Amino acid sequence: MRFSAFISVLRSVGPVVIGISLGFTLSLLSVNWTEQACYPDGKEGEEVTLGQDGQLKGARKPNSISTNNDVESEEDFEPRIVPYKQVQQSAPKKVFRAKYISTELGMRERLFVGVLTSKNTINTLGVAVNRTISHHLDTVIFFTGMRNRKVPHGMFVVSHGDERLIWNMFQNIKYIFDHYINEYDWFYFVQDDAYTEADRIKFLVDHLSMDRELYMGSPEEFIGGEMEGKYCYGGFGYLLSRTLLLRLQPFLENCRNDILSARPDEWLGRCIIDYTNTNCVSEYEGLQYHHYELGKNSDPSKEQSEQFKKALTVHPVSDPEQMYRLHRYFTEIELQKTYDEIAKLQAEIKNVSVVAFEGNRSAQWPVGINPPFEPKSRFEVLKWEYFTEEEIYSCIDGSPKCELSGIDRMDVADVIDVAMGELNKKYKPVLHLKKQQLINGYRRFDPIRGMEYTLDLQLEVVNQKGHSRSITKRVHLVRPSSRIEIIPMPYVTEATRVHIIIPLTLQDRSYIDHFLEVFASNAFETSENAILTFLFIYDPVEAQQVNQNDIFASVKTQINAYERKYPTVKIPWISVKTETPSQIKFMDIISKKHPVDTLFFLAKANTNINSEFLNRCRMNSINNWQVFFPIHFQDYKTDVAYHNQQQPVTVDLIKDAGHFDRRSFEEACFYNSDYMATRTRMVADVQENEEILETLDIFDMFVKYSGLHVFRAVEPALHQQYIYQACNPRLSEDIYHRCVQSNLEGLGSRSQLAMLLFEQEQGNST
Repeated sequence: MRFSAFISVLRSVGPVVIGISLGFTLSLLSVNWTEQACYPDGKEGEEVTLGQDGQLKGARKPNSISTNNDVESEEDFEPRIVPYKQVQQSAPKKVFRAKYISTELGMRERLFVGVLTSKNTINTLGVAVNRTISHHLDTVIFFTGMRNRKVPHGMFVVSHGDERLIWNMFQNIKYIFDHYINEYDWFYFVQDDAYTEADRIKFLVDHLSMDRELYMGSPEEFIGGEMEGKYCYGGFGYLLSRTLLLRLQPFLENCRNDILSARPDEWLGRCIIDYTNTNCVSEYEGLQYHHYELGKNSDPSKEQSEQFKKALTVHPVSDPEQMYRLHRYFTEIELQKTYDEIAKLQAEIKNVSVVAFEGNRSAQWPVGINPPFEPKSRFEVLKWEYFTEEEIYSCIDGSPKCELSGIDRMDVADVIDVAMGELNKKYKPVLHLKKQQLINGYRRFDPIRGMEYTLDLQLEVVNQKGHSRSITKRVHLVRPSSRIEIIPMPYVTEATRVHIIIPLTLQDRSYIDHFLEVFASNAFETSENAILTFLFIYDPVEAQQVNQNDIFASVKTQINAYERKYPTVKIPWISVKTETPSQIKFMDIISKKHPVDTLFFLAKANTNINSEFLNRCRMNSINNWQVFFPIHFQDYKTDVAYHNQQQPVTVDLIKDAGHFDRRSFEEACFYNSDYMATRTRMVADVQENEEILETLDIFDMFVKYSGLHVFRAVEPALHQQYIYQACNPRLSEDIYHRCVQSNLEGLGSRSQLAMLLFEQEQGNST
């Protein structure tokens, strides 16, 4: 029994034992044993086997374990506590980045223009040159030897302080090396008694390679003929490449000391020839430097020479009037070239469209003008306006018909004249057409194309035999949108501090709680760079009772509470006593208490102000250039907009919730210096009529007296609660009418008002 039991146990356990033994045996057989001698330093005689992957193979013996040092290898390994040392973070290096990409990439402008003038001609010919070329070219600088003279407005003048001609030319070239040699590829010098066709000089340099050592102009022999080579005569101007000037730069001082000459153009020519071996040329790679010498008392309009018509420069010009006549003549030539190119392109488009799949229908009319706007829904359909020669049937005030006047009348008259001119051009000499009357007129503004017109004209047609009859002709015209240009604007920044002025009357106290709550979250908590100032307006009776019953006591208490809540915030306030509130009178007081560079934002107590709008106030208000009058979004009256409905917590900018109030001009952003300068221009009119300060608002003051750009635009970030304005009858008729219209249009939309009237009539009928 015992033996059988042993056999049964062995039978169950045997495979396990055999498997374990076999596993140990195979693992021992797979080991590559290596012999290693023992050395005292444990380094010499090491030999290890490396696999293909660079890892050690085989069993590692205890004496093959590497240690950092010999001492530690003999000691027992014990854990050590390494004390923590906080890493000292060094200040990050400030990476310099160029202001413009072109600077960082080393890109240069094409053309620099230097005009050589003098104290006797800068206010005459110099001004004429500036007016004829400066708006066509990027950089125009006037070089002169005079000093301590009044510089004409709008001109960049560099004065060297010495009238010696050669010394002046040396200083001009040195000034170029010091300031502009790395910014431009070509340098053009011309005297102020020469007319330059700016577009042609730009065309010339655009087709020249910038790496050429080129000295280009009108070649002349040196006086006496002793020196070889030719210089460029200064009267017709000359063109120098940057590569040539860089080669000349090390020798400029030598030229000043070694070369004697009576004329600056000869001196520069000898310097260039001596040290760069470059002569003046009038033609290079097929491009010609055309010039023309103008006769005495010559009339540009009577010049018929082909050389004159192709001239890049014309010299000499005797007076500014002749300079302007030359400019008009060459401008007309370039304009006619443009018209000819347009006609040629239109003819090519028509010829190509014939072979298209749809034939001539594939060509849009007029040729070269964008196709009409295609509305995606009925709400995008463009509205046509109907008009006659006397009346128009779409009026600003919503009237069904009003008199055609002002710019609209001029527009209609101009369109009819153009239509008659084009008809006669088409049918002459077979027929001659005369306008009898305009039967129907339609126009609409297409944002893609421009202003479109459809005219039904009653015409008298006269043939070559003198017979006439009356016909009706329909014509279609398009006044295309002109080419969009980027208008240069002065540099502005969003870092300017805004001084927000809030005038308060007795009726405005109820809006202060909401105003301060919104302003605190948008400005105080975000540390907005703005200062809030309240202007408390008392009438004489309220001012007498200010010690016993201050109508603004609660507002002043709230101001103190917010100053305690935000310790870094100060909210100043000013008290004013007046019988007739006036924006100009208020600003006269505030203006005197602030520096001239202060940026003001004049607002109302029911206006919600946020950072987005304040940034646009900073960007759109430009000192000595532009003032900004935003068009706020005003909520409709609650009882009208949400009749029999629950008012939402937040009001969205949708047409049923409110509108952009175009009649309101009370919000304004402007600089104190602009306000002070405008008020100075009003002094004479104010002395004659002091009531002008009460009848004008700030918008009309800037429009009438400032001469600045008055920018007016819708402002979605400027949200205003509904308020009924108390219109001041002492203001001018236009301002009072705007106020009344603002109150009427601010009640609700037409559909909302119509629904209220309908419900009222239904109630009365029952």
